[in-house]
Amino acid sequence: MGASFSAYLYLVAAVMFIMALRGLSSPETARAGNLYGMGGMAIAILTTISMPEVTSYGLIIAGIIIGGGIGAFIAMRIQMTALPQLVAAFHSLVGLAACAVAAAAFYNPTPYGIGVPGNIAMGSLIEMSLGLAIGAITFTGSIIAFGKLQGLITGKPVTFPGQHLLNAILGVLLIVLVAWMATTNSVTAFWLIFIAPRGNSCAISAAERSRSLAVASIAVSVQPSNGTCTSMARITVCISTFSIIITLALLYRHDLVMCNHFPYDYCI
Repeated sequence: MGASFSAYLYLVAAVMFIMALRGLSSPETARAGNLYGMGGMAIAILTTISMPEVTSYGLIIAGIIIGGGIGAFIAMRIQMTALPQLVAAFHSLVGLAACAVAAAAFYNPTPYGIGVPGNIAMGSLIEMSLGLAIGAITFTGSIIAFGKLQGLITGKPVTFPGQHLLNAILGVLLIVLVAWMATTNSVTAFWLIFIAPRGNSCAISAAERSRSLAVASIAVSVQPSNGTCTSMARITVCISTFSIIITLALLYRHDLVMCNHFPYDYCI
């Protein structure tokens, strides 16, 4: 498939994504909006996997079958009253996916055109570390949100003295870790951002933020992190496809609009 024809198909997919979001703005047009969204995604996926550089068809098909099967199974069994916690659980997977994408790009940067192992461009390392950090925020915060909505964790706000000071310290620590990784290509810094005790500042901050919210605020609190995380997951691997840029703009705009209907302090 030629590059020009692929660009036209991506444009069609992007327009369908716009129509999908427009349709989902009203209950009367929601069904059509879903169909537009599914059609646009199908076009984007088929266009991408038809490119000559894509060769791992077995993994792609396996992912579609496994993911689609799990999604269909959950959709058929889930109760409408359980949708908020389902969304929170899915948001956590978005965050984990962002972290996995960052790890893939960090350990094998050559296919993404951002350098070679141990010598990745600083700009790409900054994007990668931010994608990893925000992915950890979304993953951990959404897990706490799921626990609250499911009744596994108390729905009352959980606060403690010095909470804001702790968050400030963790924020500074995160900046230091990002700078360390961006300037040294350090594997240690990469994993400290994600998993090290007291080094996982983003995950701890998200957990404390979610615990401090009342259960009624949880569904709103995951919206900004979800939109940001989705964007950063794509930025991590420097994907600049036109349709993806439009789609991410729509997703983030959608999350911001949702937050705009609720008090500001719920969405920060």
